[in-house]
Amino acid sequence: MQGDSTERRIALARGNEAKLEEIMGAYGSHVKRLIYSYVKDWGIAGDLAQDVFVAVFMKLESFEGRSSYKTWVYTIAVNRSKDYLKSWHYRHMAVAEKVFSLMKDLKRTPEETAIEKDGNRQLLEAVWSLPLKYREVILLHFYQDLTVSEISETLGLPLATVKTRLLRAKEKIRNAYIPLERGGRYGSV
Repeated sequence: MQGDSTERRIALARGNEAKLEEIMGAYGSHVKRLIYSYVKDWGIAGDLAQDVFVAVFMKLESFEGRSSYKTWVYTIAVNRSKDYLKSWHYRHMAVAEKVFSLMKDLKRTPEETAIEKDGNRQLLEAVWSLPLKYREVILLHFYQDLTVSEISETLGLPLATVKTRLLRAKEKIRNAYIPLERGGRYGSV
């Protein structure tokens, strides 16, 4: 009797491994980019992506199919990213990086400053400077190609809230590109 139970668990684990490989193949790079959009560090994004897929493996048997694998995995990735951003480690590192960045800015040449004002860089900076609730819907929609309903499901938000945040995020980005009357500088997000 116990042998049957053990054999069944082994077979189930092998099936879960195959399913995990399929899920990782389909969504691995997307999950890492999604996490990066939150944490802004490729090394940490890689570590968190591994954590996400460990969690997926551990919870694979409990997946109920009420959503697609894509939104289920993305939801786990978003939640892990947000947990990381709330952690002491992240807050400590963020302060240290800000100080380092300010010191590095003091050493910039005028040429480096001019290069940084490239249009694509400004767009990216505008997106990164958005509050998280707006940035995440922009990144999920335009960089991860999720539909509004998939974003709603992934973030656990009402569809109307996602649409509103997407609209407001686009407005904030658009306003960042409206030149002010003096100096030709761009507005802030």
